[in-house]
Amino acid sequence: MRPSTVGLVVGMVLGIAGAFGGFGAFVLVAVLAALGFVAGKVVEGQLDLSSLMGSGDRSRRDR
Repeated sequence: MRPSTVGLVVGMVLGIAGAFGGFGAFVLVAVLAALGFVAGKVVEGQLDLSSLMGSGDRSRRDR
């Protein structure tokens, strides 16, 4: 799916959430959309979070 199509769908969902659920629902949908976007990038391999997550093995070796 093209990025413009995804943007259109996300915009429509945010608009519906804002219209029917108020500002709180709008913010909730926006935050969940951002989390879904990041998760999608991680699954596709376009975003590497290993530097942020750290390694449990390293911290145990340092002790």
